[in-house]
Amino acid sequence: MRLHHLALRTRDVDRLVAFYRDVLELPLWPRQAGNGVWLKLDEAVVMIERADDGEPPVSPLTRELLALEAPGGDLPRARAHLATRGVTIEAETAHTLYFRDPDGRRVALSSYPFPPSDET
Repeated sequence: MRLHHLALRTRDVDRLVAFYRDVLELPLWPRQAGNGVWLKLDEAVVMIERADDGEPPVSPLTRELLALEAPGGDLPRARAHLATRGVTIEAETAHTLYFRDPDGRRVALSSYPFPPSDET
């Protein structure tokens, strides 16, 4: 199996799209559908959708995580890129930088080298 799409719900679609497009440099998906905005993430789609009234916001205490591969596996470059965009790194390990999107979701850029899979 592979990731097909990821749907992120928000009260401010424009603000969240700007973060994922401008800060994380995810390009707009060429064809849109529904009432959100689609961004390309490798072969998958990140759907930014308007949250319904009464839908709970993202908890500022959440430890759930959307981890993306750091471009080129280069964490120093990723750190500098985030700094120029005003993104605060809230934690880091030897392989991962952790920060929050505008809705408070935990996001990471990682260079962790997964060992080869035994599955063929």
